[in-house]
Amino acid sequence: MPRSALHAPALEWYEEHARELPWRGAEATPWGVLVSEIMLQQTPVARVLPVYLEWLGRWPRPADLAAEASGEAVRLWGRLGYPRRALRLHEAATSMVTRHGGAVPSSYDDLLALPGVGSYTAAAVASFAFGGRHAVLDTNVRRVLARAVSGQEQPAPHLSAAERGIAAALVPDEPAVAARWAVAVMELGALVCTARDPRCTACPLVGLCAWQSNGQPVYDGPRRSPQGFAGTDRQVRGLLLAVLRDAPAAVPGAALDAVWSEAEQRRRALAGLISDGLVVCLDDGTFALPR
Repeated sequence: MPRSALHAPALEWYEEHARELPWRGAEATPWGVLVSEIMLQQTPVARVLPVYLEWLGRWPRPADLAAEASGEAVRLWGRLGYPRRALRLHEAATSMVTRHGGAVPSSYDDLLALPGVGSYTAAAVASFAFGGRHAVLDTNVRRVLARAVSGQEQPAPHLSAAERGIAAALVPDEPAVAARWAVAVMELGALVCTARDPRCTACPLVGLCAWQSNGQPVYDGPRRSPQGFAGTDRQVRGLLLAVLRDAPAAVPGAALDAVWSEAEQRRRALAGLISDGLVVCLDDGTFALPR
């Protein structure tokens, strides 16, 4: 079966079933696409939507964000998790102002050079915002290709050169179609070819899927270790940041002490936040978001 046989059914399915999301609409700007891609990393759409809309309402252009203190980006980020992403977005906005005239660059290499932008995000923005021809490999896309092409239930924990090769070979020649293909496969993985309980009978690729043809073998390769949250330093960091986000001014150490009883872990989490640039300790010993 030529791999191009996957294109038409996936694209036709997407035309009928794609969710209406603000970063996909005709009014979406390259900045909006970049913001969405950073926010959606390890975070579901339902949690991202309200923060995305508030963010673009306040900072519709990179220059608008760059003009504010980075702490405001952390404040508005709220409970999306992994708040260093907010700092990276602020740094990226500042870089775009100084190096690209306040515009999101269109080339993959220029995007990749922005703070906090990795290979996936650079490819996604170059494709979705500018119609570029790139292989876009997020978790959902990797799962669809693992099943449809490689006949495996799940991809390996880490992206391999072989996967990159498969994805690159599948990219349609026409850039506009390539960008559509990228988002179609992503949506298929999010809505149908899910990690658990995939809806194979509703999948447009079911008749072409190598995993189906192989009898749906269970994945027996290495697995990603699940990450806990309760009781971890990450939870403590989130509690400390919540106090600072909600405070109109700097807060004394006692206000932070109250959120977690284990003193050593609390000190370690706070030190990590300060080291990451998410919190500053002022001269009077109080704490605040970056200014």
